[in-house]
Amino acid sequence: MATPRHFLTLTDFSTSELEALIARAIEMKAERRAGVDQRKYPGYVLGMIFEKASTRTRVSFEAGMAQLGGHAMFLSPDSTQLGRGEPVEDTARVISSMVDIVMIRTFGHDIVERFAAVSTVPVINALSDGYHPCQLLADMQTFVEHRGSIAGKTVAWVGDGNNMAQSYMNAAGQFDFELRLACPEGYEPAAELLEAHSERVHLVRDPREAVTGADLVATDVWASMGQEEEERARRVAFTGYCVDAELMSHANSGALYMHCLPAHRGEEISAELMDAPDSVIWDEAENRLHAQKALMEALLEA
Repeated sequence: MATPRHFLTLTDFSTSELEALIARAIEMKAERRAGVDQRKYPGYVLGMIFEKASTRTRVSFEAGMAQLGGHAMFLSPDSTQLGRGEPVEDTARVISSMVDIVMIRTFGHDIVERFAAVSTVPVINALSDGYHPCQLLADMQTFVEHRGSIAGKTVAWVGDGNNMAQSYMNAAGQFDFELRLACPEGYEPAAELLEAHSERVHLVRDPREAVTGADLVATDVWASMGQEEEERARRVAFTGYCVDAELMSHANSGALYMHCLPAHRGEEISAELMDAPDSVIWDEAENRLHAQKALMEALLEA
C-alpha cells in the first residue's frame, strides 16, 4: 500500500503545488456558482475528529465533502475513545481503516503528527495549537482573487503569535512575501520558528510599524480557545493592537485586511472594518469551503 500524503502544515506542499491548489480552489468556486456537478467521490467518507469546537471548520468540510459526492462523519470528543484515553495511534489505525480521508481539529500539534504517522489514509490538520494551514489556503486564495499574486508583497500580522501567526510565517516562505509580526512582549511565536524564518519574517512591537506599507493586514482573537482564563491579562497586553481604520490608514492604498473569525468586534478588529462594503472577510470565510475541496481532491488523487 502506498504511503498516504498528509497536509499538516503548509510546508508539506511545495510552492508550485500550493499555487496549483489555489488556482483549483478558484476554479471549483466558479464551478459551484455555475451549478457544475462536482460529485466525483461517491461513497467516499471523510472522518472529522473534533477536540475543539468549531463553526466554519465543520460546515466547510462537511459541506465540501457532500459537494464532492461523499459523506462526512462528525466525531466529537465525547463520542470517541480519544476522549477516554485511548492512544492516538490506536485510534488512527482503526479510523483510517474505515474511512478515505481524515481531518483533525485538536490542541497539541503532536496529536496530528502522531495520528498521521500511522494513518493509512491522508490526514488534514484542520487546526492545532501550532498551525492552521487550511485557513492560510483560504487567505491566500482571497488575496489572489482580489489583488493577484502575493509574491513580493508585504504582509502585517497584528496580535498574538498564535497558530495563525505561525502559519503566516510558513506562508511567507512558501508564497514569497515579507511578513512583519506585531506582537506584545511575551506573546511572540515560537523562537525556533522566528529563527528559521528570519530572512522573511520580522518581529516588531508597534502595530503601526508593522502595517506601514503593507498590502495585507491580518489579525485574530487575542485569546484563543483554551486561553479564556488569560482573557483579562491579554486584553491589557494587547491595548493598541486593534485593526481599525486609523491603523489601516498607514498601510498601502488598496491594502486588504483579514480575520479568520470568529471576531470580537471592537477588540482585535473594529466593527466598522468588519461591516465595510469592501471587506473581504466574508469571501475569506467562504473560501475555506473551496480551498479545502481542492485540498481533499489533491490528497485523494495523490
